[in-house]
Amino acid sequence: MGKIKATGLKTLMAAGALSALLIAPVPTAQADDSQIVVFAAASLKNALDAINAACEADVGETAKISYASSSALAKQIEEGAPADVFISADLDWMKYLSDKNLIKADTEEQLLGNRIVLVAPADSTAEARLEKGFDLAGLIGEGRLAMGDVQAVPAGKYGKAALEALDMWGSVEGKLAQAENVRAALKLVATGEAAAGIVYATDAVAEPGVKVIATFPEETHAPIIYPVAQTADSRDEDTPAFLKCLHTGKARKLFEEQGFTVLAPAAN
Repeated sequence: MGKIKATGLKTLMAAGALSALLIAPVPTAQADDSQIVVFAAASLKNALDAINAACEADVGETAKISYASSSALAKQIEEGAPADVFISADLDWMKYLSDKNLIKADTEEQLLGNRIVLVAPADSTAEARLEKGFDLAGLIGEGRLAMGDVQAVPAGKYGKAALEALDMWGSVEGKLAQAENVRAALKLVATGEAAAGIVYATDAVAEPGVKVIATFPEETHAPIIYPVAQTADSRDEDTPAFLKCLHTGKARKLFEEQGFTVLAPAAN
């Protein structure tokens, strides 16, 4: 099954345009040493933008944050893109960098938890039960099921695992619209380009154009954990202060308002 091109030219153009508007480009030139550069999973955008502003007084500066899929960001760091902090939407891509000694091991920790949900356009009357025997393919009908790339994007990998556990994968595999990140998949549903989508619960909170019609049982996929770490090549002296601010009460409040579960201990 191909990626987003399977939905046709209209979907391809919509996904590309919307993704370009939502996700900041990954820096490829030399970074400005006076500003912290953070590479973060796309699903963190709303919460992390708010935290970045709230932490400015504590850190002494605001960070430059680039959002994309964890896989794309990890590969960019591997290729030498300047970044001080990496926040992944799964453990695998953090391990990918750790195995290559591209992060500072003593700074790595599990920061957040999340859930995956099935969403439909806000005006949809669809109802779903995420259990074996439910006809998800029938719910989608002639439409598409939007989700992140199941080979690389964490939300797509979690979604595929859940569908396989519920014996639904075979019936919907041919109906997929795979996107380059979870926010692009979310927009396909919000704009009606897809009949339903699998996204994080936090994404559904951030997008009024969709509604949650079911939540995937946690036992159908690996735990959704967002690790954070300072990169091995980090140059900004304020990076430790930024990492510390992610543990403050104000950061916790902003993460929780977006639906995340905070796993990291509070800052001393």
